[in-house]
Amino acid sequence: MNSTPIPTPAPRIAVIGAGPGGLTCARVLERHGIAVTVYDRDASADARNQGGTLDLHADSGQIALKEAGLLDEFFALARPEGQAMRVLSRHGEVLADYRPPADENAAPEIDRGQLRTLLADSLAPGTVRWGHTLRSAAARPDGTHRLTFENGTTTDADLLIGADGAWSRVRPLVSDATPVHTGVTFLEAHFDHVDTDHPAVAELVGDGQTFATGDHKGLLAQRNSNQHVRAYIALREDVDGESLAGTDLGDTEAVRAALLEKFTGWDERLRILITDNDGPYVHRPLFVLPAPHTWPHTPGVTLLGDAAHLMAPFGGNGANLAMLDGCELALALARHNSVDAAITAYEGTMLPRAAEAGDGADALDRVFGPGDRDATEVPDFGREKEEYRRGAAAYRSR
Repeated sequence: MNSTPIPTPAPRIAVIGAGPGGLTCARVLERHGIAVTVYDRDASADARNQGGTLDLHADSGQIALKEAGLLDEFFALARPEGQAMRVLSRHGEVLADYRPPADENAAPEIDRGQLRTLLADSLAPGTVRWGHTLRSAAARPDGTHRLTFENGTTTDADLLIGADGAWSRVRPLVSDATPVHTGVTFLEAHFDHVDTDHPAVAELVGDGQTFATGDHKGLLAQRNSNQHVRAYIALREDVDGESLAGTDLGDTEAVRAALLEKFTGWDERLRILITDNDGPYVHRPLFVLPAPHTWPHTPGVTLLGDAAHLMAPFGGNGANLAMLDGCELALALARHNSVDAAITAYEGTMLPRAAEAGDGADALDRVFGPGDRDATEVPDFGREKEEYRRGAAAYRSR
């Protein structure tokens, strides 16, 4: 690891947000001998459910994990079989049934919680300050930023890194952009002990994911570890759930009845994702930051991940690019002799890459458009994996 000598005194670096991007940034910084503090609102790494499963791509997330010295640990936890993808029509016709080869590691799956624990546990004790919700960040005349947290503590930073997600409190320091609703909302459903308690769901989902769309709607399901499946019931609606107007979103049975009405005519093997879930539905409207999202160079502050380029979930780019962002920002700080030069170098690479990736809103329009999909519209999942490998080779040869 070749690094430029760290300036004296060393810059005070504050990362807001202990998600995959923020933790990756911190880990790579520490591997280069650069001190950093991460602040997160959660009480601990496992204080709340972190969400579903992620496929970490060879050309982005895996590159970041290698720089973090954690790639072998990731592969020990990951599920290569989770790359399986079954695509159905709303009438149950199988449009594609991709099963990865046993040695396919271009994009294996890992639970979000497992990834967060892996990254957090790799950091020096005390690096992450849990229970710190950022209240405000204010620029000071000397070019630093004063951070004030809801628990009453304050600190100053020479570099403030906003890794705090869609509703970032750091973003307003560099940009007026705010997330916009895509017109698509997910209702998340859960299935525990799926192999024993929900065998029909287990058969439908298999080792990976099942995806069915049509008539502006969709039923998606993904296997997580420990016999758990998450399903996402997709609807075209506004952010307040107007397509379920008159239904209390906290009333599970009322929501289920409304959803069954909306999915009338869908294959019964798919409708079990609405009828058989354990517990309530979780309302998850999808937002994006319209791309390209850019901002003028701002000394002492930058963004990564969803704070910089919030994307729709299709394609799995969000967490992967967040981790690559965090990795590249850390490397820039290690290789430049000033914070300002490092920010300039990092943003010069990250912003064009995010613009090229886009916000994913067009994909939502295609997937959840009118009528039915057919086999010609299904991606070639094997070719997709090969593209990740080619991308990784091209990245490493730069």
